[in-house]
Amino acid sequence: MAHWIDLDTPAGPVRAWRADPSGVPLGGVVVLQEIFGVNEHIRAVTERFADAGYVALAPALFDPVEREVELDYDKDATARGVELRNAVGFDRASDIVGAAAHLLQSEGLRTGAVGFCWGGSLAFLANARHGLPAVSYYGARTLPFLGEPLRAPMLFHFGTRDASIPPEAIERHREALPNAPIHLYDADHAFNRDVGDHYDAGSAALAWTRTLDFLADALK
Repeated sequence: MAHWIDLDTPAGPVRAWRADPSGVPLGGVVVLQEIFGVNEHIRAVTERFADAGYVALAPALFDPVEREVELDYDKDATARGVELRNAVGFDRASDIVGAAAHLLQSEGLRTGAVGFCWGGSLAFLANARHGLPAVSYYGARTLPFLGEPLRAPMLFHFGTRDASIPPEAIERHREALPNAPIHLYDADHAFNRDVGDHYDAGSAALAWTRTLDFLADALK
């Protein structure tokens, strides 16, 4: 069953939503939130990875600043999420990601990371700074970090109608990371989030299949 656990991190104690598979785990996955916290949607994604055979752990990255944050998707909630994201910062969030990965690795699990939006950019850092195979869904803030070399396999998903990641930004990813597959979808930002107007079921299903194939190969 899925439940909250307490995680010790360099940023202090952080809660994390943990979901375990019913059988022998295929590996571990650190699930990295959007700017809306480890809300019902992110918990559902975490549980979906468990259904696919992985021990999945979603650390509450806002906890060092404010605990128990679960935001909706309206304008005010988005502004609050940006505020909290900036207050936590990438370095502190990356430290939390490393602690979550270490917990799973200490259980003997080969571990990767999958992140969405802000978490998509953190997935890149999980790879570059912690050596985790990683999948980035529409990470719009990765460009400043592209000079950090990858240390493991990496996969990117982008929507071609995502105004936050224009074609020239995607091209910069291709130039900097020629060995990292980049998949494009006729979709907007947050096409995987099955609540809200941007959800695209076909793109989400294809990206999910590609993500599971990637993890199966990278964590074997």
